[in-house]
Amino acid sequence: MAAVVVPCVASRPSMSRRARVLLLGLTALAVMVALRLLDPEPVAQLRLAVFDHYQRIAPRTYEAAPVRVIDIDDDSLARLGQWPWPRTLVAAMVDRLAGLGAAAIAFTVVFAEPDRTSPKSMARIWPGVAGDGALARELSKLPDHDEVLAGTLASVPAVLGFVPSPDGDPAPPPAKFGFADPAASLPDHPAAIGNLPSFQEAASGIGVLTVPVDPDGVIRRLALLSSVAGRTYPSLGLEALRVAQGATTLIARTADAGGEVPTSAPALTDVKVGAFVVPTNREGEMWLHYTQPARERIVPAWRLFEDGAAELKPDIEGRIVLIGTTAAGLRSERATPLHPVESSVVIHAQAIEQMVLGRFLERPDWSDGVEVLGLLSLGVLLVLLHALLPGALVSALVGVAVAAAGWGASWLAYERSGLLLDPLYPTLGAVPVHLVAGTLQYLLGERERRRVRTAFGRYLAPSLVERLAAHPEELKLGGEIRELTLMFCDIRGFTSIAETLTAEQLTRFINRFLTPMTDVILETGGTVDKYMGDAIMAFWNAPIPEPDHHLAGCWAALTMRRRLAELTPAWRAEAEGAGHPFVPIRIGIGLNSGPCCVGNVGSEQRFDYSAVGDAVNVASRLEQQTKVYGVDIIVGEDTWRHAARFAYLELGLVRLRGKERGMRIFYLAGDDRRAAEPEFVALRERHDRALAAFRGRDWEQARTGFNACRALAGGALDALYDGYLGEVAKLRDGPPRAEREGVAGAG
Repeated sequence: MAAVVVPCVASRPSMSRRARVLLLGLTALAVMVALRLLDPEPVAQLRLAVFDHYQRIAPRTYEAAPVRVIDIDDDSLARLGQWPWPRTLVAAMVDRLAGLGAAAIAFTVVFAEPDRTSPKSMARIWPGVAGDGALARELSKLPDHDEVLAGTLASVPAVLGFVPSPDGDPAPPPAKFGFADPAASLPDHPAAIGNLPSFQEAASGIGVLTVPVDPDGVIRRLALLSSVAGRTYPSLGLEALRVAQGATTLIARTADAGGEVPTSAPALTDVKVGAFVVPTNREGEMWLHYTQPARERIVPAWRLFEDGAAELKPDIEGRIVLIGTTAAGLRSERATPLHPVESSVVIHAQAIEQMVLGRFLERPDWSDGVEVLGLLSLGVLLVLLHALLPGALVSALVGVAVAAAGWGASWLAYERSGLLLDPLYPTLGAVPVHLVAGTLQYLLGERERRRVRTAFGRYLAPSLVERLAAHPEELKLGGEIRELTLMFCDIRGFTSIAETLTAEQLTRFINRFLTPMTDVILETGGTVDKYMGDAIMAFWNAPIPEPDHHLAGCWAALTMRRRLAELTPAWRAEAEGAGHPFVPIRIGIGLNSGPCCVGNVGSEQRFDYSAVGDAVNVASRLEQQTKVYGVDIIVGEDTWRHAARFAYLELGLVRLRGKERGMRIFYLAGDDRRAAEPEFVALRERHDRALAAFRGRDWEQARTGFNACRALAGGALDALYDGYLGEVAKLRDGPPRAEREGVAGAG
């Protein structure tokens, strides 16, 4: 039989479903990618929250570093007086730090105004002093506090800080360093609040105190370079590191300077100061990697004025010393990823520690690209899974696994290399993609399931219809070649029965017969192909695969025989009660297995799920042969071979119309229990010997054997053996005919 491919109307929506899921899923993915590229503030804050969480889980471990904080704390104020201290006291503190060997002394406070406790200032504000010439002259002989501090600053490696501000002095502070101006442009501040000119001239270094604060009020980065009135300045910590090394120049490196691909605005990559190179982002900022509070880095200011101050030498010598305050009401409080309140002097100290120790956090320029690529990869994977797989659970599990791998990689990058890579947005960005694709997949799948239920509800058992609806991938429509077991079932003597009934009674009778027979077919996993008046065509192993379809077909035939026997008494009683003669209902069933083309067969306007092929024709011919042999179930050779455990009696060879060779056919007598019964075993053995004698033209042995079989069957197979005996008589008494050599003809 030539293979026939039947067009399938139901296959096109499946392709459409995949295309729609792909299109809408990829559209949702494009929206999420665009949102990431725009990077609005909420998206950026989510990313920063992840980095904060990483720091809280694994903050930088404090290591001994040449950095100390001289803390003007509450105890120092209680011992040495309220702030502001006289500049002479500040100068004394600087002198003592220099005597202890400090490599650089940096202030995180700004001396923007003259000391009000200086003699000159006091002469102007004390009552009566201005009019007393002698007293005014005596006060003028006393050293000016600001001049004392300026002189002290000039003699030590001192670094002062200033604050860029639009309300400050438009004249920029003096530069104390050589600087190779970067090609990258930095945000420029028009003015600054600085120190007294004498202090600025005396200091060895000038740096920026301002620390950038994110919109949520948290300090995560420190600007190493800032522009004020068109001039570039380092941060206080970077300048202190330069002064401590005795370096004279700062070198800023940009992306194009390193041989990388230049852009219209070259991005900063790092700043070199003396022997240290500090990586930055493109805006010249370094990411701050905080430690938990460490008592080792703090020295209270009051200890410098105690008798045992010399014991501080190991803590001060060769170190960068930052002078600031943590006293309540004086400190500049800032939030960090680790603490809601932190002193700015400690933040600057931690920044210098990172520079010296080389313990950096970095977010390279390529990190944005990696995160977008991660979102694209996860999103495309989810869309493909939704388009190709029937359910959303597998897609969700794979998505969770891939997202978890991304989080793991991000964590390892942070913990081992100090890299800040955001796993949150790729994960969150994939959620809408999953929801959109999954929802569309569900809606389209539900529509497809309704189509399957509608199309196959007439053919299959409800449980099988639901299985197809849940797993439409098992449904392969459109002319698939598949091995089937086919059944044709017909009522014997239907014409005689119909003549005794009205049209209404006949319809009711057919329905009452077809309904229980159909139930048996569906219960055994069969598919009802069609009804032809009083006849049924059914098959097994399509559309849902059934490995044991040969057995299922045989079970169905035996159950139909038993169900008919159970219904006969009720039908007899009804007929007799209505005064109608009862005609016993007998059926003929033909079973055959073989390759068929199964699919939607019909026209564009109307089609049915059906099977076509030579095996179908053979099954129909076998059903017709039940009339010839006088039995109710005849099974073809292929079905018998695969379901050999049942009880069979071979009927011989039959040459069906259109066939050149004969085929063995069998009477299905019962199930496997019947096959093991001693009575049936004896019958089968005697039957086989009689059939062998018939084929060997030993007519007397054949006659004797069939008579014995008739007796062993107890009347149940009289029609079969009467037919055999009649054939023996014709062949024995008549002339020999070649076409009768053990092969029965069939229409």
